[in-house]
Amino acid sequence: MTSFYDVINSIKTYLQGNNSVSTVTFGDLLEVDLNKQTIFPLSHLTVRDVSFSDHTMTFTVNVMALDIVEETKENNKEQIEPFYGNNNKQDVLNTQLMVLNGLQSSLRRGGLFQQDFIVDNNLTASLVEERFENLLVGWEMDVTVEVPNNSISDINANGHGCL
Repeated sequence: MTSFYDVINSIKTYLQGNNSVSTVTFGDLLEVDLNKQTIFPLSHLTVRDVSFSDHTMTFTVNVMALDIVEETKENNKEQIEPFYGNNNKQDVLNTQLMVLNGLQSSLRRGGLFQQDFIVDNNLTASLVEERFENLLVGWEMDVTVEVPNNSISDINANGHGCL
């Protein structure tokens, strides 16, 4: 049986192997020490829900890819490019979008696909911009992963049959 751990650990392992990710966290984002700059770029996982069918479980996993925007301290307006401003926001957005693009590609036809994961074809990444101690930007994407659920081990737990 493919379990909760199989799904989240597979996504975590993929993200940890990406050169544009320093740290992968799980759970409530507010419990992560976002003031600690050494954890960025950060990928964060949250399981939104799990639904059950006859022989499958479908996990909805929210994946965020975030990094700190670094602003230049120069006040020389002649050196600031109007389109790009005085920060690396567009670079961060580009890099973190590639993290999610690589993940969705691996889920659909890469190493994660070979684990019998079936992924919803309609994935969308949404822009994230949050001001904590630092300005964080990036993307978040809800990934719907369907996995086989052929285990009947818990149905007859404690010698009891079906209700």
